[in-house]
Order: sequence, then C-alpha cells, then structure tokens
Amino acid sequence: MDAVVATYPSQHRSPAISEDARRVRDALVERGLETPLIDNGLSRDEKFERISAAFTDITRTLGLNLADDSLCDTPDRIAKMYVDEIFAGLDYSKFPKVAVIDNKMQVEEMVLIDDIDLVSTCEHHFVTIDGSARVAYIPGSRIIGLSKINRIVRFFAQRPQVQERLTQQVLVALQTLLETEDVAITINATHYCVKSRGVMDSNSTTRTTALGGAFKNDASTRAEFLR
Repeated sequence: MDAVVATYPSQHRSPAISEDARRVRDALVERGLETPLIDNGLSRDEKFERISAAFTDITRTLGLNLADDSLCDTPDRIAKMYVDEIFAGLDYSKFPKVAVIDNKMQVEEMVLIDDIDLVSTCEHHFVTIDGSARVAYIPGSRIIGLSKINRIVRFFAQRPQVQERLTQQVLVALQTLLETEDVAITINATHYCVKSRGVMDSNSTTRTTALGGAFKNDASTRAEFLR
C-alpha cells in the first residue's frame, strides 16, 4: 500500500477562506503544527454521505438493528455531528471572524481570559476531551475582541486532536493575529480515552502549557500567568 502523505487540501478545491484564516494556517504549516490532512476533494455533502454509510456498516457489524426507531437515524446523526459540529474546525472557511483593533488605549498590561470551556476529541480513540483553557496576551499594537479568543480556542478544539498540538495551535494563531510573541495558554482537561477505557482512571487530568515572548522569558510575567 502506498504511504499517505499529509498535505493541505489544494486551494482550488477548498471553500473560500478569510485572509486571517490563511495567515494562521500558513503559520501553523510553517511550524509543523498543522493537523495532518490529506486532499480527498470531497464536498461537505459527499463527506456526510460517506460517513453515514460507514456508520451504517459499523452499527450493523455490532449487531444493532437499524430498523428500530431509536437507531434508524443514528448514522445520519453521527455524520452531521462529525462534519458540521465536533470536527468543523478542519474547515478553515469556518474560522472565526476576528475583530482586531489598534491599541489606541496604550494598554501595556496582561489581558487574561480564564475558564474558557473546551471540548475536543482524542484523535487516537475518537472520544471526548473535556476541560478548560486559560489564555493571556500582552498587547502590542493590536487588541482582539475578547470573545474571539474563546472562538479561536473552540475552532481548534473542533478537530481530532492531541492536547499538546491543540495548545500550540491556539498560541500560534493568536501570535499571528495579534502580531506579538507575548501570548500564553494553558489547558487542563480530562481525556475520556483514559477515563472510559484502558486504565479507566476517573480522577486524573492533563495540563499543557505554551508560552511565548515575555511569558517565556520573564519569570515574573510567567508566574503571574500561571498563578
């Protein structure tokens, strides 16, 4: 079998994406942090049909009766959930519209958003990652609308993920959009691949941190963020 080469979908087949989304995507590709993708050339509806058909096979293989009124629509529900909801972050045409303004107020201190809800999906077992994120930045010439940070976290969470990559993707996205290295993020999450299978540990959580600029180089700034 030929090896599958991770590439980006070719531009002429991709839905139109914003300039901000393109800049973020290119920055992630340059740093080797983009989610591994291949160009399958499928439209949204084609993906829906294929996933629904695949889950029809899976449910029948498990011995479930799709004639039952509780199960008959399950393959379509899963296909819609995958394409339009929990994996919507694979589509850069759905990247949040970002409101960035000039820092006319001359803000120089840390801006921090805590307890950002985060739900993602483990790419190894396709089960839930459930947690929260803390994001901070020190404004340079630009300030971002606060809700946009939550939306960017959500966008990258809506992919099959490993937590380490997710953390780095949010960092690089905000550094790119804010044109500053002074960004930090930490994520604390429960992995249901640990909680509901395998070792079945219900108590452990995983914390990952990505620091840039002053958050990485200045001990007091780092301590203030982590505290």
